[in-house]
Amino acid sequence: MISTSLRNEPMLSYAAGSPERTDIRAALDAHAGQVIDIPLVINGRRHAGGGTLPLHAPHAHRRQLAAVSQADVGDIAQAIVAATTAQRAWAAMDFESRAAIFLRAADLLAGPWRQRLNAATMLGQSKTVVQAEIDSACELIDFLRFNVAFARTLLAHQPHSPDGMRNALDYRPLEGFVYAVTPFNFTAIAGNLPCAPALLGNTVIWKPAFTASLSNYLFMELLEAAGLPPGVINFVPGSAAAVSDTVLASRDFAGLHFTGSTEVFDALWQQVARRLPQYRSYPRLVGETGGKDFILAHASADAEAVAVALLRGAFEYQGQKCSAASRAYLPASLWPRIKERLLDDLATLRMGDVEDFGNFMGAVIDLKAFDRVSGYIAGAQTAGHQVLAGGQCNDRDGYFIAPTVIEVSDPKAVTMREEIFGPVLSLIVYPDTAWETMVAEVDDTSPYALTGAVFATDRQAIAYASAHLRASAGNFYINDKPTGAVVGQQPFGGARRSGTNDKAGSVLNLQRWTSPRTIKETWVPATDYRYPHMA
Repeated sequence: MISTSLRNEPMLSYAAGSPERTDIRAALDAHAGQVIDIPLVINGRRHAGGGTLPLHAPHAHRRQLAAVSQADVGDIAQAIVAATTAQRAWAAMDFESRAAIFLRAADLLAGPWRQRLNAATMLGQSKTVVQAEIDSACELIDFLRFNVAFARTLLAHQPHSPDGMRNALDYRPLEGFVYAVTPFNFTAIAGNLPCAPALLGNTVIWKPAFTASLSNYLFMELLEAAGLPPGVINFVPGSAAAVSDTVLASRDFAGLHFTGSTEVFDALWQQVARRLPQYRSYPRLVGETGGKDFILAHASADAEAVAVALLRGAFEYQGQKCSAASRAYLPASLWPRIKERLLDDLATLRMGDVEDFGNFMGAVIDLKAFDRVSGYIAGAQTAGHQVLAGGQCNDRDGYFIAPTVIEVSDPKAVTMREEIFGPVLSLIVYPDTAWETMVAEVDDTSPYALTGAVFATDRQAIAYASAHLRASAGNFYINDKPTGAVVGQQPFGGARRSGTNDKAGSVLNLQRWTSPRTIKETWVPATDYRYPHMA
């Protein structure tokens, strides 16, 4: 059990006239006209790398925010040496001393660093102020604090010691370093993936997503300000292929902590498998990957609640959440009311520069994402599906895609099956009598099993869906949208093609980063080899 005094970080409102609104404005203004140099951080020292790439704001792509250094093979080799060299002293440090660093980082983030990191997340990843507050403030603070509590629970788990002996579990770090590959869409996930293994005594090579480099480098600076020793976490932005090839070729590679696409995780797993005999130990592979998350409504559902869940679940942060609602199954009797409310609300929704606090949405992350998502919309139109709202795509000033709702007649349509990772919601309207058929469709249509939501007031319908969709979502919601998992409340992760389901934000994830040693000490050892039955 974790401490009952532990609480999730309160979310600030940023209402007009609030002090946090003034503070975030000042933090955003501090970036005006600046282009920040983002170096590699290896063994606590800054390195220029093998060149730089310009980082631009997604919602204003002519605005350069940073020049991001790119690691070459030599830099990565230095990072490996730094991580392996630092591990002995870091692992030897007592747990509470390590924990103090991350707890101090949480307090710094809750205080003087809060708006600095929120502003970087808003500008670099095109998050609105509320989405940044949820992510780079509250969730990241929660990861830092709750992981310490979870780790204490784990370390307290010790075996029984009968009379005459002492039994103990020694929670060692993995033998080697952990490779953390982090995504663009959550600063909190980017911070948690290197910090969770480090808390347990591991050293880490961290490859951030290029498009999240601004917030991620700032968090690296925060960790250093909190007292993180050199070499414990080494920050190496660069080509994914170049960094991964060098890291995975090292015999000291001990684990992968990954969030990203299913295809990339597959490729990394295959590389590891080919090299298994060369590693010092079997590496731990922990990954959270894709999703095709659903909302399934029963005829007894509250139509207004379903409509709001569809809008928030599908379009917050431009649908670029692993958990975003991407497909929906709606009963014919409720569809007119759901449709009216959903389309009316969408007509009032504003999209644009995230520094305008009246906007609900920003831009998708980059041109590659813009082309992919707009391609799905065009394909749906060509296939004859009905676009009920949105469909407009404009990359003149930023990578803007209007929130798009597509009604299909085929539950196996492409946009019902494939992960789009953008502001596109596909839905099918089904006869009320086809409830059980729709439950089966939800389970059978997608290879993923990350999140899903069921809306109903009929308890029998809820029980039926929960039982038959037990393997369809690692995070299952009843009468709520399928996004917004909170650390310590809803441990996050899915199975099937959605990852290894090691549940970030829980003790289940932390136990993957330790290699326990069993110790038995006998107080009075035997002095005769003979057993009584031999007399």
